[in-house]
Amino acid sequence: MREDTKIIRWREWDGPGLEHLVLQERAGEVSADAVVICSGATPFAVRYRIACDAGWRARRVVVDMIGSGRTLVLAADGEGRWTRDGLPVPELDGILDPDLTVTPFTNTLPIRRLRLSVGQSAEITTAFIDFPALTVVANPQRYTCLEEGRRYLYESRASDFRRELEIDREGLVVDYPDFWRRG
Repeated sequence: MREDTKIIRWREWDGPGLEHLVLQERAGEVSADAVVICSGATPFAVRYRIACDAGWRARRVVVDMIGSGRTLVLAADGEGRWTRDGLPVPELDGILDPDLTVTPFTNTLPIRRLRLSVGQSAEITTAFIDFPALTVVANPQRYTCLEEGRRYLYESRASDFRRELEIDREGLVVDYPDFWRRG
C-alpha cells in the first residue's frame, strides 16, 4: 500500500495567521489534518481533520476550536447525505464538499473531484462552515478551469464574491488573493 504524505503551509495574505496542513493519500482515502491560527479582531485557532474517499468526496469533517471545548463533527455517506454530531442535516442533502472559511484547502476538494478541462465550469453547493461560530449552511458556488493545473476561477453564486485561484499540479492553492498564500 503506497502512502503519500505532504506538508503544506499557508499564511494570511495580510496578517500573522498561519495554517499547517498534513495531507495523506493512501489507497482508497485522502486525509487532511491541520491547525489554523487566525488573526483579526477576535483571534482564534482551530484544528480540523477531513477524510475523503479516493474520489475526493468528503466522508468526515471534525473541527475543534482550540481552547474553547467546542467541536463540530460532520459525517457524509459520499452520496450527499450528512449528519452533524450524529443527527441528520437534511438541508445539506445532495452536497459533496465542505467549505471551511479558515482554509484554502477545501477548494482542493471540488477541484480534484470535478477534474475540469480548460473552459469548463461546474456549479456546486458546499456545506459552508463559518468560524468561529461553527454554523453550517448550504452555499452555492461555481468553479471554472482557466488553465489546467494552474488557475481556477472561484465564484459564489449567492453574492458577487469571486477570486482567481492559482493552484499547483495537485490542485492545492498557491495563492488565494486577499486571503491566503503558500508560505
